[in-house]
Amino acid sequence: MGVGFFASGVVAGPAMAASPADWTQIPARTVTLFYPGQSSYQWLRSRAHPGARMVWNGAACLNCHSGTERGRGRHMDGGMRRGMRQGMRWRPPTAAKMGRDIVDGGPLEPTPIPGKNGVLNLSVQAAYDAENLYLRFQWRTNLDRPGRMHNYMRFDGEKWAFYGGPRSSESVASGEEPPLYEDRLAIMIDDGSVPGFRTQGCWLTCHRGMRDMPGEATKAEVKAHPLIGETGLGRSDVRKYLPDSRTDAAASWDKTKSAQAIADIKGAGGFVDLMQWRAHRSNPIEMADDGYVLEYRLSDEGKGPYGWNVDRETMTPKYMFDPDKVGMKVLTVDDIGDPAKPYALIREENAVPYDADADWEEGDVLPGRLLSRVDATGSASDNSRVHGEWDDGVWTVEWTRKLDTGHSGDDKILREGRTYTFGFAVHDDNVTTRFHFVSFPIQFGIGSPGQIQATRLR
Repeated sequence: MGVGFFASGVVAGPAMAASPADWTQIPARTVTLFYPGQSSYQWLRSRAHPGARMVWNGAACLNCHSGTERGRGRHMDGGMRRGMRQGMRWRPPTAAKMGRDIVDGGPLEPTPIPGKNGVLNLSVQAAYDAENLYLRFQWRTNLDRPGRMHNYMRFDGEKWAFYGGPRSSESVASGEEPPLYEDRLAIMIDDGSVPGFRTQGCWLTCHRGMRDMPGEATKAEVKAHPLIGETGLGRSDVRKYLPDSRTDAAASWDKTKSAQAIADIKGAGGFVDLMQWRAHRSNPIEMADDGYVLEYRLSDEGKGPYGWNVDRETMTPKYMFDPDKVGMKVLTVDDIGDPAKPYALIREENAVPYDADADWEEGDVLPGRLLSRVDATGSASDNSRVHGEWDDGVWTVEWTRKLDTGHSGDDKILREGRTYTFGFAVHDDNVTTRFHFVSFPIQFGIGSPGQIQATRLR
């Protein structure tokens, strides 16, 4: 691969607790993640995309965007060469150039976020033994503090209401509320069962009609949908899905196959594994959530590491901090971001039931999410050995994942001697939905060839 996409080296970061491997002996690769804006599965195949012809001919994204400024022809496959012979004079940009161009605004970014960077370099190290895959990630954040706050609630003297949010929201962009959203690292995995994922990666999961995308579906439209809405999955917005779960060539969000047809696809392994480490909703209890993408972005069976700390009928918190354990029952607005103050409610460690008569004052703040390692169960709780530390502007996340989780209906079972397609994404700088950084699909070898090869431990 070109050096613009992969490079040797290790990002400087904090010392971590004992690992299952000596990380100084494990090769590091720096993967270029870039800002994709509103590019989608549909855009990739439209006339707006200069490489659409190559996509239709089955070319991989990296056949064009190899990350090198010279010798691009060496990476062309037959589809791309045919496109060039048919009059194509387009010179494909690198991932880094695309990110920098898109983030500044234009057709793929109608609502640019001031000061947002277009590129993020993710250092990846990988090792494995007979039971586990071990991953270590490092990246530098755009802000001088970690994004550890998420869904906070503030008391205004009379009632509780959500406070802060992602930088893309109107209330934050206008300065009415502060940017408060968690940093996040996501991993997608396919074992070859999902058509097109090896060549196009996460663009197979991103579509028109989704949140913050062109043609975003209204809540009323989604709620009325028989499979996604109130009588089906109970959702009110559209999130990631795979084209194979739709009936039309355009993979329209509302043209879903039947529930039985989707179940058959899932039973045959036609889903993408999706695991997400979250700086607020999972890191304080050293976990990551576990899900998959098929007809929607869904959680695995069981219960994950977090839930709501809000009674939706009364809009009051369910739990508050335990003063006997943390020295306070609540935070204040001024405490937000103070590393000496607690920032997450953990049911079994620092929380007690909410007391409505506890002399609440204007400006009091509580997390709107409740975490519990004890309550996590089933396949949704598989990622139980994940730990992140932020130091001097750098996140370091160490992740242990069983090769065989025992939940093949929800997870991709990893085996020595095979190569898988991985995709990485990072949400940084208080953003959500599409305002993240993504990688092109990466061939990941476990005792086999790959752009990233995990080191076998003795």
